[in-house]
Amino acid sequence: MENTLAPGLYIVATPIGNLGDLSPRASMILSQADVVAVEDSRVTAGLLRHIGVKRPMQPYHDHNADAVRPDLIARMGSEAVALVSDAGTPLISDPGYKLVRDARAAGHTVVTIPGPCAAIAALTLAGLPTDRFFFLGFLPSKAHARAEAIAEVAAIKATLVLYESGPRLSACLSALAEGLGDREAGVAREITKKFEECVTGTLSTLAARYAEAPPKGEIVIVVGPPGEAPPATLEDGEAALVEALTRLPASKAAGEVAKKLGLDRKALYARAMELKG
Repeated sequence: MENTLAPGLYIVATPIGNLGDLSPRASMILSQADVVAVEDSRVTAGLLRHIGVKRPMQPYHDHNADAVRPDLIARMGSEAVALVSDAGTPLISDPGYKLVRDARAAGHTVVTIPGPCAAIAALTLAGLPTDRFFFLGFLPSKAHARAEAIAEVAAIKATLVLYESGPRLSACLSALAEGLGDREAGVAREITKKFEECVTGTLSTLAARYAEAPPKGEIVIVVGPPGEAPPATLEDGEAALVEALTRLPASKAAGEVAKKLGLDRKALYARAMELKG
């Protein structure tokens, strides 16, 4: 096949399980690239065998990225460099963005070849709201740091998506339940493979399910957004008004509580005057 690729960087999404998900365009790019920057050459070699080609590969991962990146950037001036991860879309929870950033800074063409992504696939399986979602990648492994990371996103009004390993799954689900409340969630694993499953339930029930039998395979956790707070009651308004009157005159106390709780200001003012009387 004649190489028709222009020099530059090609970001190629690869299957997350089922090799049939490799797009014809991705196959063409990998067949014609001058070099393929890979996370693990053994994994990518299997993918290249699947499409019947051999291409030069350059390992590019967390441990060597800073040393290898300048050479790859230089090669983009005259060669087509394809970037892949072991599975899914590069740059999603891996350091590839630095290569893209430096390629752009050097004036090279950057092209994306979209395709599979475990986070997006899990969202489609879980049956939770998808109009807004927030991707967390992997949470810290240490309990204290994990709790802090969860607290940072607790108030975000969006579905949360994160990656986790089997041995840490139950502990992570328990920490999410403690930090977020017992929200609806889904655990998706082995997506696109023979034993694909997506188990849904509350965070606490899912944590209990996987406590005794940690699953294998690549895992995505999807957590529903926080529920709407229940409307304030008259008792809530009374308590807030009593507190506000210790600091403010009746009119301002009524206004503060009305704004905070969404209650009627005139009724609150009338009650404030009764309390002061």
